[in-house]
Amino acid sequence: MRLKVGDLVIVTTGKDKGKKGKILKVLPKKNQVVVEGVNQVVRHVKPFAGRSGEIKTFNKPILVSKVAIVNDKGQPDRVGYKVEKDGTKVRIFKKTQKIISEKKT
Repeated sequence: MRLKVGDLVIVTTGKDKGKKGKILKVLPKKNQVVVEGVNQVVRHVKPFAGRSGEIKTFNKPILVSKVAIVNDKGQPDRVGYKVEKDGTKVRIFKKTQKIISEKKT
């Protein structure tokens, strides 16, 4: 999968079209990602064993094909790969050919 946790993406289709957010979780076997603030659902939790009931909001996964990475100019882009002279493989934006910075979180 070309997208990683921490990448800034934009939703291209669906009810949340145009929303931007960071990837919180990657599910490669299902070909899905969890993006903050996108595809939010509300669940009502019943009171149980002395705990009070509550309403929880959380993000559900979305298909990778419905999101695109945002490049340095703020536009949706695709991810490519390039091999550096020292032999390391890096991810690049297809439109601008710039290296995608690896953020350590």
